[in-house]
Amino acid sequence: MELTLDGDRTLLWVLRADLGLTGTKFGCGESHCGACTVLVNKEPVRSCQLAIKDINNKEIITIEDLAKNGNLHPLQTAFVSHDAMQCGFCTPGIIMNAYGLLQKNPKPSRAEIIESMDNNLCRCGSYGRIILAIQTAAQEMREGTNR
Repeated sequence: MELTLDGDRTLLWVLRADLGLTGTKFGCGESHCGACTVLVNKEPVRSCQLAIKDINNKEIITIEDLAKNGNLHPLQTAFVSHDAMQCGFCTPGIIMNAYGLLQKNPKPSRAEIIESMDNNLCRCGSYGRIILAIQTAAQEMREGTNR
């Protein structure tokens, strides 16, 4: 898809307003909370501070890209199974950050998960269940449902 945009607009607002991809959330607007996390060239980034001119010809993956053919991604399924969300507002950003982690490290330790997820904030405090969900998804992805 090709859009003509002001290059200084942020990726977050292009995704939400121009493309209708509202899974990516506006949280703090200052790259602190992680609610706006997407992957750019397989790297988790905060879309609220990334100018659209800086992503020309780069691959962008949002939470909407994870489910395939009506089937949730193993990370999404694990978050549901472990009740790893309460209000769910932060969940897309957390899942995208976890997806980036698991693409690089398919078998992260608990400490590696905690370190990687440290900058994604969950105001409901579901951190223990989030860690369990990521561990479960990592195992499921290694056993053959990896995407």
